[in-house]
Amino acid sequence: MKKIFNKKVLFALIIVILLAVSAFFVWSQITYEAIDDSGIKLENNYSKENDWIIYGDKNSTTGVILYPGAKVEPEAYGYLAQELAESNMLVAIPKVTMNFAIFNYSKADELIDEYNGVKNWIIGGHSMGGAAAAMYADKNMDQVQGLVLLGSYAAENETLANSSLPVLSISGSEDGLSTPEKIKDHKPYLPDNAEYFEIKGGNHAQFGVYGEQSGDKEAKISVKKQQDIIVDKIEKWAEQHNWTK
Repeated sequence: MKKIFNKKVLFALIIVILLAVSAFFVWSQITYEAIDDSGIKLENNYSKENDWIIYGDKNSTTGVILYPGAKVEPEAYGYLAQELAESNMLVAIPKVTMNFAIFNYSKADELIDEYNGVKNWIIGGHSMGGAAAAMYADKNMDQVQGLVLLGSYAAENETLANSSLPVLSISGSEDGLSTPEKIKDHKPYLPDNAEYFEIKGGNHAQFGVYGEQSGDKEAKISVKKQQDIIVDKIEKWAEQHNWTK
């Protein structure tokens, strides 16, 4: 009788796990898609290679890899990539496993292995994508020359505090998810030389172009203004390190 009971419990447990996994999978496929914005002008100057959207000169010596935020489609970062590519950089955004970059944080290896002419790799990302980028940087310090965090921060178990890796952290004063308090609390996990810039009036969702996001605060500036500030800060930071010459 006890064996029959144990089998029933085990079977019930397996059913619960399968239902939970199925529910998570369905939820992960409900994504934030890129939207049209009257202030954003997109051009068709990109190519698609497998799971990657690529902008800019493929012969450039500097490459930027941007991991998307959780459940955000890579096309939502097209304007950032398009504008950064104007500064003589190859810029690429991947489609990641189940739309969560942390499940696929080593995705950057694909591009780095293929474009071996690139000498300076900057890896970055938005929100959870930034956390995944920090994970990659922590485990591949010899592969990357810089890290960009957009409304994001490094986790305690992926600390970069003991490294000298150049890091640029861009946050928003109205970010309701990666709040200014969270950015401050996670500073100990980044190098002492990390640079921080807070966009006044910027929120979480406007690090991409995909509309509103649950839990976020309302931005006090336009998405175009926030995007242009992000581009300007990354370009100046890259110039500072002689990566765009």
